Amino acid sequence: MSVQVIIEQKLQAGLAVEHMDIENESHMHSGPATDSHFKLTLVSDDFTGKRLVQRHQLIYGLLAAELQSPVHALAMHLYTAEEWQKRAAPAPLSPNCRGGE
Repeated sequence: MSVQVIIEQKLQAGLAVEHMDIENESHMHSGPATDSHFKLTLVSDDFTGKRLVQRHQLIYGLLAAELQSPVHALAMHLYTAEEWQKRAAPAPLSPNCRGGE
């Protein structure tokens, strides 16, 4: 099972997901890893009343094993349904990798 599928399953099991997009961005980074860099856009009303750091901590808790290894980087864009509707735009683009050869 791919790392991306494991991430999706864990998040869907742990949160009331209204929208989720996980993009494998490993190809944008140097090195041989193929399942190491991801961008997550997640909409859930479980984020209501939570500050950004609390939202991130919730995701870190659900994905603790994957963040130990093999995931090296996880860009997170976390919204409530209301925030997502007001945004009316996709998640920000990720920057190009600056490290390694």
